[in-house]
Amino acid sequence: MDSITPKGLAIKSKIWIEDENEQVVFGAGRLYILEAVSRNGSIHAAAQELKMSYRAVWGKIRATEKRLGQPLLSRQTGGSQGGGSQLTPFAHELAERFTKLQLVIRNSADELFRDMFAPAFQSD
Repeated sequence: MDSITPKGLAIKSKIWIEDENEQVVFGAGRLYILEAVSRNGSIHAAAQELKMSYRAVWGKIRATEKRLGQPLLSRQTGGSQGGGSQLTPFAHELAERFTKLQLVIRNSADELFRDMFAPAFQSD
């Protein structure tokens, strides 16, 4: 089928990963946090960029680390050079795989939407 989009309509979806207790483990918000930490080199700077409190950002990181049983950040405390945080290899892999999953799901949803709804909007 061609790529007709029904009357300019689009389907939207949001995905996240939950644990067995239905607690959020990872999603777009956590991805944005990791990307901001990676760009800025610190939780504090990431929180400022995202217009969130340090406590909120740190709490989400800690909750995800606890639920996954893996560290997401390697942290260096202050000192003469100051402190900072970097993503662990696990966090890089998690972010990369989640980004790929989002893309696959978005593309699949778009295709299903076109296939299921385009015929209803085509002129006879």
